[in-house]
Amino acid sequence: MGADDVLYHVGFAPSALPPGTRVALLSGDPERSEAIATDRLADGRELARRRGLDAFSARLPGGAPVLCATSGMGAPSASIVVNELVQAGIDTIIRIGTSGSIQPRVRAGSIVIVQGALTNQGAASDIAPAEFPAAADPHLVVALADAATDLGVDHHVGVVASTDTFFEGQERSESSANPHLLRRQRGMIDEYAGLGVLGFEMEAGTLLKMGLVYGFRAACVVGVVAQRDEAEAPDLSVKDRAVDAAISVAVAAADSVTA
Repeated sequence: MGADDVLYHVGFAPSALPPGTRVALLSGDPERSEAIATDRLADGRELARRRGLDAFSARLPGGAPVLCATSGMGAPSASIVVNELVQAGIDTIIRIGTSGSIQPRVRAGSIVIVQGALTNQGAASDIAPAEFPAAADPHLVVALADAATDLGVDHHVGVVASTDTFFEGQERSESSANPHLLRRQRGMIDEYAGLGVLGFEMEAGTLLKMGLVYGFRAACVVGVVAQRDEAEAPDLSVKDRAVDAAISVAVAAADSVTA
């Protein structure tokens, strides 16, 4: 691939990135990606807007360039974006997302730093076998945990369950158009909670497997926006606070690993 070739899905060429851009902050929501680049960081500018996979460049507080990219919802979309980011020269990706807790001690409004993922994702199975671990880069996990401690953010480090579906795959039936769950989906929350899984999300497992297989550093921090052991619906009263905390921790960690 030539340096000036526009990557098909993300819509920008590697040459559009500021020199030395190696780190990406990856969000599912394009509005979050733009807000991080333009409201939280310096020198934010648009790189591309394509298929909702908006991308922006910016500078971290310490001055290092960073890419604020959008993965879209779910692992299949994220896998396409991540592949092209690696083609563009990115070697460190921190996902900033949301999660629903299945542990009473992990309260909505806090954040979870993902150490590993239980992966129920077809996209992940295309990257590596089901038994292949989905584990975060340990240095990034420590950087995220240190940042959360320094910022005084209520945080937890552990395993999440990554699913391809928001409703059936996360045992939602009351709020779903489909009230009929498969047998293997019934009782899933209790089963996973007993294994120590902290909550559900939809991209980390595939991202972490890609990091290990492709050879880049991958990590994930999520704001807890639902208490799934109590209700199916997200708690909108704490969503902004949880997402803001996850962003702050991710930015501080990215800054520390580029210093």
